[in-house]
Amino acid sequence: RATPATWRMLLEAGWQGGELKVLCGGEMLPRDLADRLLERASTVWNMYGPTETTIWSTVRRVERGSGAVSIGGPIDNTRIYIVDSQFNPVPIGVSGELCIGGDGVARGYRNRPELTAEKFVPDTFSSEQGSRLYKTGDLARFLADGTVECLGRTDHQVKLRGFRIELGEIEAVLSRHPAVQQAVVVDRWISGDKRLVGYVVASAVAATSSDLKAFLRSSVPEYMIPAGFVFLETLPLTPNGKVDRNALPEPDESRVERDNGFLAPRDAIELQLANVWEAVLGVRPIGMRDNFFELGGHSLLAVRLFAEIEKVFGKKLPLATLFQAPDIENFAKVLREAGWTPSWSSLVPIQPSGSKPAFFCVHAHGGNVLNFYDLARRLGPDQPFFGLQAQGLDASQPKHTSIE
Repeated sequence: RATPATWRMLLEAGWQGGELKVLCGGEMLPRDLADRLLERASTVWNMYGPTETTIWSTVRRVERGSGAVSIGGPIDNTRIYIVDSQFNPVPIGVSGELCIGGDGVARGYRNRPELTAEKFVPDTFSSEQGSRLYKTGDLARFLADGTVECLGRTDHQVKLRGFRIELGEIEAVLSRHPAVQQAVVVDRWISGDKRLVGYVVASAVAATSSDLKAFLRSSVPEYMIPAGFVFLETLPLTPNGKVDRNALPEPDESRVERDNGFLAPRDAIELQLANVWEAVLGVRPIGMRDNFFELGGHSLLAVRLFAEIEKVFGKKLPLATLFQAPDIENFAKVLREAGWTPSWSSLVPIQPSGSKPAFFCVHAHGGNVLNFYDLARRLGPDQPFFGLQAQGLDASQPKHTSIE
C-alpha cells in the first residue's frame, strides 16, 4: 500500500513488480500510472478515505481502459453523498463536496470543538438517530455507472476575475492527456495579475503548451486554461508522499515552456508592441502570432494594454480591435495601414460568419464587449456573433446611460 507518488518512484527506480495486490491511495490515481501498475501486479485497487472516517471508505478494482480512474463505491457499513453548498444532493456528473457517513465516522477532533462542529454534521439523509456525516472537503462527482470520481480539494478553489474555479477539475482533465504523467494547477501573481499556472511532469510522449491548451479547450471554458505551463522532472512531495504545492517553483521566463514556431519582431512597430504586450501580460517572449486571449489576456488586462499603446503610439483604440487583430502581427498591420482610423461603431463583428441566425449581446459594465470573446468561441464557428459596445467610448460624445 502506498500513494501514487510513491508507486511512481518505485517504477522509475526500475521496480518490475510481481504477483501481488497493489493498493493505491492518498491522492488521485492517474490513468497512466494505473496502466503501468497493471502491467506489473496481479491486481490494482484504488482506495479512498480520510483519517476521520477510519482511513478507507471506498474501493475500486482498477481495470484497463481510458479516462479517469474511479474511487468506486462505499465499503460495507459506509454511506457516500455528494452535495452542493446548500447541502442538497447533486445530479450525476455534477461536482460537489463528498460527505461520508456510517460506522467508520470518528467522534471528532480532540480538544477542537469548533472544528468538530464544522466538519462532523448531522446526517439529514439517515433516519438513524444521532447519525453524522463527515464533510471531507474533497470535490467529487458521481459517474454514470454509479461510482465516484474524486476531482481534488474544495479548498483548492480559487476566484479569478469573478470566476470561481476548481483547480481539481483542470488537473483531472490534464491527467487524461497521453503526454501527462502528473499535473498540478495553482494560481500565481504574475506582473501584478493573478494567473493560473500548470505544473506538468510529462511522459515519454512529447507535450507542448499549445497541445495542453487545445486539449483543455475541449472540456473547460477559456478562463480555466492556464496562462502557461512549467515542465518539471518531478513534483515536490511532502514527507508522507503527497504533492507539496507550497514547494512548487515560481514560474519565470526560463521555466515556462514556449510553443514551437516562435516568430520574433521584424520591425520597430512589432518590437514596440512586443515590449508593451510582454510588460502587461507578464509573459516573455511573446511571438508575433501568439494570441492575446490564449496568453491569458482578458478585458481588464486589455484596458491596461491599450492605455500603454496610447502612450507609445499616441492612438486611442477601442478594445474591440483585438477581435480584428488578436496578435502582434495583425495589430501592427492595423497601425501601419495608411489613413486608418479606429472604428468606434456600436456594432462589433466578433464572429461575423456562419449560417445560423445572428446573435447580439449588449455590452456589460464599462461599455466594451471584449468579455464576450469566450462565449462567441464556445457557440461554434457557424454562429454569427455581434457585440453592441457603448457609444462615447472614445470620449467624443457622452456615453448612453440606458439600454434604450
